[in-house]
Amino acid sequence: MFDLARFQLISHWKEWLQTSSPCFWNGIFILLDLLFLVVFSAQFIFKIILKHNARKSKNLEEEPKSLVGKAIPGSIRVGKSYQTSKWCCSLILVCQILELLLFSSKGSEVQCELSVLVLSEIMKALSCIVMLVAIFSFRIKATIKIPWTIRLLCASIFLQSATSLVFKLQFILSRKLNIGAEEILNMIALVFCMSLTAMTIRGQTGISLTSSSVTEPLLNGSVEKQTETKRECPYGRASLSELVTFSWLNPLFSIGIRKPLEQHEVPDIDVKDSAEFLSHSFDKCLEEVKEKYGWTNSSVYRAMFLLIRKKAVINACFAIVSAAASYVGPSLINDFVSFLGGKRNHRLQNGYILALAFLSAKFVETVTQRQWIFGARQLGLRLRAALISHIYQKGIHLSNQSRQSHTSGEIINYMSVDIQRITDIMWYANVIWMLPIQILLAINVLHKNLGLGAFAGLAATFLIMAVNIPLTQRQKTFQSKIMEAKDDRMKSTAEVLRNMKILKLQAWDTQYLLKLENLRKIECDWLWKSLRLQATSAFIFWGAPTFISGITFGACIMMGIPLTAGRVLSALATFRMLQDPIFNLPDVLSALAQAKVSADRIASYLKEDEIKSDAVEVIPKNETELDVEIEEGMFSWNLGSESPTLQNIQLRVRRGMKVAICGSVGSGKSSLISSILGEIPKLGGRVKISGSKAYVPQSPWILTGNIRENILFGNPYDHDKYETTIKACALTKDFELFASGDLTEIGERGINMSGGQKQRIQIARAVYQDADIYLLDDPFSAVDAHTGNQLFKECLMGILKDKTIFYVTHQVEFLPTADLILVMHNGRTAQAGSFDELLGQKTGFEVLVGAHNQALQSIFNAENSSRSFQTEDGSTERNSTTGECDLENSEDTQLQSIEKQESAQDISQDVAERGRLTQDEEREKGSIGKEVYWSYLTAVRRGALIPVVITAQSLFQILQVASNYWMAWASPPTTDEPEKIGTSLLFTVYIIMSLGSAICVLVRAMLVAIVGLLTSQKLFKGMLHSLLRAPMSFFDSTPTGRILNRASTDQSVLDLEIAGRLGWCAFSVIQILGTIAVMSQVAWPVFVLFIPVTGICFRCQRYYIPTARELARLSGIQRAPILHHFAESLAGAATIRAFGQEDRFTNANLILIDNHSRPWFHNVSSMEWLSFRLNMLSNFVFAFSLILLVSLPEGFINPSIAGLAVTYGLSLNSQLASIIWNICNAENKMISVERILQYSRIPSEAPLLIEENQPRQNWPETGNIRFINLQVRYAEHLPSVLKDITCTIPGRKKVGVVGRTGSGKSTLIQALFRIVEPREGFILIDGVDICKIGLHDLRSRLSIIPQDPTLFEGTVRGNFDPLRQYSDQKIWEVLDKCQLGEVIRSNDKKIDSTVIENGENWSVGQRQLFCLGRALLKRSSILVLDEATASVDSATDGILQETIRQEFNECTVVTIAHRIHTVIDSDLILVLSDGRVLEYDTPAKLLEREDSSFSRLIKEYSIKSQRYNRHSTVQGSK
Repeated sequence: MFDLARFQLISHWKEWLQTSSPCFWNGIFILLDLLFLVVFSAQFIFKIILKHNARKSKNLEEEPKSLVGKAIPGSIRVGKSYQTSKWCCSLILVCQILELLLFSSKGSEVQCELSVLVLSEIMKALSCIVMLVAIFSFRIKATIKIPWTIRLLCASIFLQSATSLVFKLQFILSRKLNIGAEEILNMIALVFCMSLTAMTIRGQTGISLTSSSVTEPLLNGSVEKQTETKRECPYGRASLSELVTFSWLNPLFSIGIRKPLEQHEVPDIDVKDSAEFLSHSFDKCLEEVKEKYGWTNSSVYRAMFLLIRKKAVINACFAIVSAAASYVGPSLINDFVSFLGGKRNHRLQNGYILALAFLSAKFVETVTQRQWIFGARQLGLRLRAALISHIYQKGIHLSNQSRQSHTSGEIINYMSVDIQRITDIMWYANVIWMLPIQILLAINVLHKNLGLGAFAGLAATFLIMAVNIPLTQRQKTFQSKIMEAKDDRMKSTAEVLRNMKILKLQAWDTQYLLKLENLRKIECDWLWKSLRLQATSAFIFWGAPTFISGITFGACIMMGIPLTAGRVLSALATFRMLQDPIFNLPDVLSALAQAKVSADRIASYLKEDEIKSDAVEVIPKNETELDVEIEEGMFSWNLGSESPTLQNIQLRVRRGMKVAICGSVGSGKSSLISSILGEIPKLGGRVKISGSKAYVPQSPWILTGNIRENILFGNPYDHDKYETTIKACALTKDFELFASGDLTEIGERGINMSGGQKQRIQIARAVYQDADIYLLDDPFSAVDAHTGNQLFKECLMGILKDKTIFYVTHQVEFLPTADLILVMHNGRTAQAGSFDELLGQKTGFEVLVGAHNQALQSIFNAENSSRSFQTEDGSTERNSTTGECDLENSEDTQLQSIEKQESAQDISQDVAERGRLTQDEEREKGSIGKEVYWSYLTAVRRGALIPVVITAQSLFQILQVASNYWMAWASPPTTDEPEKIGTSLLFTVYIIMSLGSAICVLVRAMLVAIVGLLTSQKLFKGMLHSLLRAPMSFFDSTPTGRILNRASTDQSVLDLEIAGRLGWCAFSVIQILGTIAVMSQVAWPVFVLFIPVTGICFRCQRYYIPTARELARLSGIQRAPILHHFAESLAGAATIRAFGQEDRFTNANLILIDNHSRPWFHNVSSMEWLSFRLNMLSNFVFAFSLILLVSLPEGFINPSIAGLAVTYGLSLNSQLASIIWNICNAENKMISVERILQYSRIPSEAPLLIEENQPRQNWPETGNIRFINLQVRYAEHLPSVLKDITCTIPGRKKVGVVGRTGSGKSTLIQALFRIVEPREGFILIDGVDICKIGLHDLRSRLSIIPQDPTLFEGTVRGNFDPLRQYSDQKIWEVLDKCQLGEVIRSNDKKIDSTVIENGENWSVGQRQLFCLGRALLKRSSILVLDEATASVDSATDGILQETIRQEFNECTVVTIAHRIHTVIDSDLILVLSDGRVLEYDTPAKLLEREDSSFSRLIKEYSIKSQRYNRHSTVQGSK
């Protein structure tokens, strides 16, 4: 008796210790339930004790504290997820109670002792009760987040239900029993458990507090305005079922199907996806990583991981479940074939159970797969927003040296291409770590069916993966080279677009077109190497399943393992499941290589040095009387240079002082201003300031937007203050003439404003800031004499009279009123003092004054000669002193008529009548036109290679299906049946067909790579040629960001993606046709079912496409403003920092990121919406075919072929989804083709060359220019800007063109160069009508020195002679003539000295000298000077004017100038007003008439100068 009892106890323990035993797991779950009950009981007791102690102590703070935890009645909002979880828990409890009641009828048919099972079910029911109580308490306590203990309890209940059901089904199958009520109840409970677990994973109870909470009065006022314009976020408030099915998108689809979506109709993104939240979170992650690990490239990786880790873990869980579910099907195929082959031995219910297992796995796979893919896209969005915001923040804080090493073109590539690649890797990351899991699952299935043969398959798999190592390393090298080449191309493209006007004026556009084409050719060479390697990888990995299956089956044959149909089909299904991750491996590794390169580039950029915040010490105003103080200051732009830019700077400026800074070109004037701003690196000394700053840079920085926005610059609008500001800055007249006044939109970089208008707008911006310290860098160079005088009198000495002002100037007449004058020389303050003191020192200052006096003397001489002429004619000579007083007293009256000549705009006045120049980006609406597809497909050899590609893919599919069909047909159904053919023949035929299919893949992959790259290159060339031949009006009205967006992001899509996307559209159709053929052969009703299902699929697609297409377009359009805003911010970073506006511009960037994220997020979500529905439809087809196969009588079909049909049916959902997804994705990507084709059809300028009308080689010879009834306008629907201009400029004469800012001077020059074409009239040069010859012939024969000096990145020599037409000796001669020889010789590289982007390592004055040098080198018969020496000092100006007189003595010189002395010695003066010729005669004749506009202009200049002369004469007499 004892021995028997002992034996039973031992066997009992053995059974319990087996992990595959249900008793073991029941015991585990009983212990878990007990543990949870103990924890909850302890928590409950602890709370009771706390409450008891609180009552005892009678704490007076109890009541207010309780209000914090509780909500006011009516303040709780209960969501759908809370209601759902409450019902799910209740139903689970009901099922548990019913199961307990059913145990009485169990009898002997149980797997464990009845007591253990009853205890397990009781504990499970108690856990459900605890869960239900907790859920009800959530509402009472207004709990928003689910506690972790409840989440773990819910997971435990789910695992217990799933484990119990698995063991019960196993028990039924092994005993061939029927499914009972208990099992059905268990299945129902499992579904509810799954739903409840999914809800608890989110961590939200579904309860929220509404605005009736106690905090409402505090928050209501501040958020009221925000909520008025706040769009709803359907994703953020979606229920569980809506999240699973993506039906939260339905309202958006209902709008999109009716009409094209607009940006304002796209819902908001969730708070956790907003740029502001993500930027702040990424900041915290970076700081955390820096503290632990320092600042390296890997620090950025760690910070990115910390940012996304929580969401990534949830995503990983979905991916694991998806991967596991995908291998359920292959593991059951052998059982299914066995069932079909021996139905007599099995119950029919077993077949239905197998079918249910297949379908359940497919359902779980569909739900989890869609969730992890959606989650990966969401992670990409979060990373992109965080990185773009930090790249932007870095950009506006970059130090000067760092800025030089990262051009704007490179940084735009970081924002567009590099971040896109990092975004993509979020999807591929899951694929990378899922691969080992999928391999393990595959080997497990193979081992179950093929035994040791599975390890041969494992070895083959690892061998294939090992081949990846050298391929990946090579691909990474290619990607680095591609990005370097792309950076160079984008850098040059940005430079060309920025300086398009000067390229056209100098006739260099053709040369720079060739430069861009050569850079593109380098990029294409690397692209071809990369694509060729990808094609080779595709061949290897498309052949991988063949290789693995061949090795596996070969090993089985050698080891004598019988290959039955079931085993072969199960293995093939496993290989097909393994095929996807292995097929994706080349793309994954390529994407990984690209992302690694991109991440390294961004990480190195984020590590760059920033402007030192401690370079300038800020002293409170109440602690010092000095506004600015510099002690022993030493500064240098180039930290590696031996000689600093500024040294021994000593400066003490009291509050309210006016400090003038003067000196020769390159002496360090602008650098001194930068030292006060903290922009130039400080090598030594101290800089202290007290008060706020306002800065006006030498080169005007104007933001795209209207004029008022530029002046307010983020400050609130104060009408009185604003009106005072614009009056002081001489802008009132301009606003009166603008159709929209100060709401007139300014084009990119102020392109539609004259230089004077841009300068006055940014002076107004500074004045409106009401700062304490004003730093003005040469503010008067771009305005005429009268306007400059008005600005000085009413602005600097008027509205700003009590402010501390530093102003750089070359105009000596503005120096006498300064409290302190600093004379700069070679980076030192050579002299410092008042005007009187400096004149008395006689140590160099008098050189500047002397040059100015000579210029004045030329005007006095001209004026006096005209007066003498008037006296000889008998006119009455007035007393000079009286006349002078009269002039002074009535100055405004005398100038009134001239002031009225000020016109609205220089470039495009009439466009402003519509209030804006820059129009919204062109956007196609509706479906992508067939002509877009046709243009792409027929771009190379008229599409002749496309049929070859489709044929190769078709042969691949045929051979692959044939090889699988061969294996299924030739293998015996069971081990008992004899073989139909020998194993050697079976294996040989399979290998031959498989190798043939792999070769077809190689041909297809190579052809797709070749066709894709050739097409991309052809479309790029078409766009590039179209852009460089576009008229200037296109560039005036098109922000550079839009063009760069196409040349960067859209071009990358063409280079690397679009060919593959279109190819897969065809390949997936071919693939599913093979699947349908196989399935229809064994179950023809499946084919009938495919017809309505396919119809439903395409109906879903038609419902999806209109919304998705517009979302993709909006996403593309909203990308450009980010790049444009960034480019503008980079250009004006110094101004932004000076005004302390970094936060405002950063917030503007965050808003732009969100504007792009909204359509992008909803676009990727809509893809998942479609994919989920298509997957469910294919699951329905698969279910129908399985039920059909189970229901057919035995012997009706071949079990082996039926198994093959199931094998193919397992991938049916992915194939059907792949077709629609590829079509939709291709259409979205085709938007890039559409956008590039848009810019390939820009209306072109006139031809560069006209063969039949080419001028003579020596044309123009004399330079005679005739304007006959010339009328010019900027668009067909606009009135003329130049009106009936008729005059003749004699050959070899000097003609000065004067007129108020915006009178049409520059428009006349543009007409001469045919930048704008005449509407009516003619321009004849030496008798040749310039409209009848080619543009290159015209522009290459004329020379111009423009108002805005432009330098290109490269060398000094390249800037003088980009066409390499002249010798070095000739260039040195020109350098000496334009006063640059000494500076260039002092540099080690001489004429190969570096010129950085925009020429920023040269002063503005030096840049103007460069432009003069170009003209001296070219030596054309006609020279146009457009404010050519506005930014140089008077002494240098005098030398240059003499150089121009000598060098161009035999040329026609047309001079536009604000400095009167530069045109006073001209042979003729042309006065323009409002686009008409007001006066045209010799200076002497015009001065004879006192009522002439030119005479008034001279008198005004004389008055101002005589005051200065009297001041200097008095000082001289002392």
